[in-house]
Amino acid sequence: MSESMTETHPLHPFLPSNARLLMLGSFPPPQNKWKMRFYYPNFQNDMWRIMGICFFNDKNHFLDLNNKKFFQQQIEEFLTEKGIAIFDAACEVIRLKGNASDQFLQVVQATDLSALLNKIPACHSIMTTGDKATDTLMTNFPKDTPKPQFTAPSQVDFLDRSLSLYRLPSSSRAYPLALEKKAEIYADFFKNIGLL
Repeated sequence: MSESMTETHPLHPFLPSNARLLMLGSFPPPQNKWKMRFYYPNFQNDMWRIMGICFFNDKNHFLDLNNKKFFQQQIEEFLTEKGIAIFDAACEVIRLKGNASDQFLQVVQATDLSALLNKIPACHSIMTTGDKATDTLMTNFPKDTPKPQFTAPSQVDFLDRSLSLYRLPSSSRAYPLALEKKAEIYADFFKNIGLL
């Protein structure tokens, strides 16, 4: 395995000290797709549209439409106020096809979950966005830990705390579900954990 093929995560974890929820994606897209130096930076990814619909009833709330980019400071302030931490389930990957597709992402090293959770002591919920992120997250737990499903979260004891694990649809447009339907699922989730 060539060292030059391996990509290390380019962002620091976003860990507000009051975080009650940790959101984990798989890995950022190639940097030529970025519209900000933060999570879900591809303008074609719908995460910030989903958040806009859920919390402000406006899919464009976090979007700078004139410049086709995002309002990063507004996003960070919102996440801090709500107590939402973000990172990715993998910290080192190889892109088998050079694109952002999870299907062609080979995880070299999973993120050290304990290092993240030690910095956010109030966090008891982890949500993954997509199957690759979920599978990678599960490598942190005993093999018999049930994998969360869309309709059924799972529980695990980890680092002397009880964690609820949730699996939500990917915010990528490659995932075949309408934006409004994804936002509905996310809104139900946020209500369920007391953030909405």
